[in-house]
Amino acid sequence: MKYRTLGKTGYQVSEISLGAWQIGGGWGKPFRDETAESIINQAIDLGVTFIDTADVYDGGKSEAAVARAVKKRKVPIKIATKCGRFVNPHVSAGYTPQALRKFVENSLQNTKLETLDLIQLHCPPTEVYYRPEIFGLFEDLKKEGKIAHLGVSVEKVEEALKAIEYPNVTTVQIIFNMFRQRPAQLFFAEAQKKNIGVIVRVPLASGLLSGKYTPETTFAAQDHRNFNRDGSSFDKGETFGGVNYELGLQAVEELKKALPGRESLAAAALRWILMFDAVSCIIPGASRPDQAQRNVQAADEPPFTPAEMKVVGDIYERLIKPVVHQLW
Repeated sequence: MKYRTLGKTGYQVSEISLGAWQIGGGWGKPFRDETAESIINQAIDLGVTFIDTADVYDGGKSEAAVARAVKKRKVPIKIATKCGRFVNPHVSAGYTPQALRKFVENSLQNTKLETLDLIQLHCPPTEVYYRPEIFGLFEDLKKEGKIAHLGVSVEKVEEALKAIEYPNVTTVQIIFNMFRQRPAQLFFAEAQKKNIGVIVRVPLASGLLSGKYTPETTFAAQDHRNFNRDGSSFDKGETFGGVNYELGLQAVEELKKALPGRESLAAAALRWILMFDAVSCIIPGASRPDQAQRNVQAADEPPFTPAEMKVVGDIYERLIKPVVHQLW
């Protein structure tokens, strides 16, 4: 495992880290503490030093499971969590300093931690990024010792650029993958100028870039890959990176042909992300220990050649960019 610095936090984090959305079984299945603990331990055994969770993941069960597992280990692991998605309806007016303070205090109770290593606003409405009082709250919470650092999880590049205008924002979590390349332009350059840690989520476009799906693949009723393709439940960009499923399958087949020397498209997709120096870490999910292992092994893939980078860029420009680039 190799490590990178998470921006202004100064944390040394594993290039391949762990996203804890699915650790209890994933995709709408009942949460199992045993499954979560086995995945977390596998990841830590392989050198993972950063785990990202959220208060809303399985109603707090993911957050609690991560903290319990990490406390049993003697190696230093940084836990990031998120707040704000319990606001209902999920509109800017629901984001108040009082509500957010309560969410942070609930996470402290749930994790039984004295200080949260990193708290992130969880994809709030765009208007929230234009409200200084919200970001001022987290400065107060830091002075009180309840949080160490503030970050944001965003849907759009616009939101990321606005967020990093606030001096106390240290990290940005953003979707970036072979099908969502816009962050590599202006945002990555600005993040590096301001020493912002960049956490990449949805690196495999909800599994589409695993190369294992076909037109016949089906998804469970509770799986967002089934019910959120049109964005009816949350931002469409979270599902398959916002790419139409059939178009995504076409692009996947072209990627396979264009990268004949790489046996696993999933591993290649993760390694491609690591070609960008602005990226601090990737947080692929895992619903089984062997998935965590495969994710980590991707860091050992050989770097992309200039020719490989070009063909990935060409496929994006021709097939994907016209339908997703301007949206996020």
